[in-house]
Amino acid sequence: MKINTTELVISAVRRSQYPEDKKAEFLLVGRSNVGKSSFINSIIERRNYARTSSKPGKTQTLNFYNVNNDFYLVDVPGYGYASVSKERQQKFGMMIEEYLTNRENLKEVFLLIDFRHKPTNDDLLMYNFLKYYDLSVTIILTKVDKIGRTLREKQLQLIKDTLNIKEEDKYILFSSTTKLGKNDVTSIIDKIVYPNED
Repeated sequence: MKINTTELVISAVRRSQYPEDKKAEFLLVGRSNVGKSSFINSIIERRNYARTSSKPGKTQTLNFYNVNNDFYLVDVPGYGYASVSKERQQKFGMMIEEYLTNRENLKEVFLLIDFRHKPTNDDLLMYNFLKYYDLSVTIILTKVDKIGRTLREKQLQLIKDTLNIKEEDKYILFSSTTKLGKNDVTSIIDKIVYPNED
């Protein structure tokens, strides 16, 4: 997949603001600071297009990135942000749930989990929520380059056991620094957006 154009079309806070052009959408979910912005920048091959932040909970909207005018990457508020009020957390949660359960354009969910740590209760809840609604989900294990090669298999097993990942479930080891896993992600997008191309 060659990236020609990327445009942040809308930062939506309600359903009426979502794009209406029926393009395929790929949703990114994960804890605050899991690396969603870096993931987007890696996929679209732009260094600082999606802004990274050291302050958890900065993203407070559904951000629709139009890529090649063919599909959207949709970034949502990170979960697990203790500094955000309970009321706002609940509002974010309802907004994301409404999108997940009603959006026909949604083709794949990329659930980003920090490879360096055991998945949190929030990670487990999100994964089970996605599976409950029978959504197609790929787990993206970010920041893999931060773990030494000899320890990766042990860490991967810990994550599999915690999330109860089955043989048929999809996961990708990913690093925005080394580009590990990038081709696997773009291959998933390619097959959905450009099914008739080699």
